[in-house]
Amino acid sequence: MIILGVILLIIGFVAGISILWTIGIILALIGLVLWVAGLMGREIGGRRHYY
Repeated sequence: MIILGVILLIIGFVAGISILWTIGIILALIGLVLWVAGLMGREIGGRRHYY
């Protein structure tokens, strides 16, 4: 999810499409939150890792 967010950020920046920029930021932030929660040992959706 983090990688998809970064890709959308890059595409949105280069193409000048603000909706891709916004979606990229949201996906990157959600991915980072899930990643940090996984590092802390918290189960997410019944799984140890969200991926």
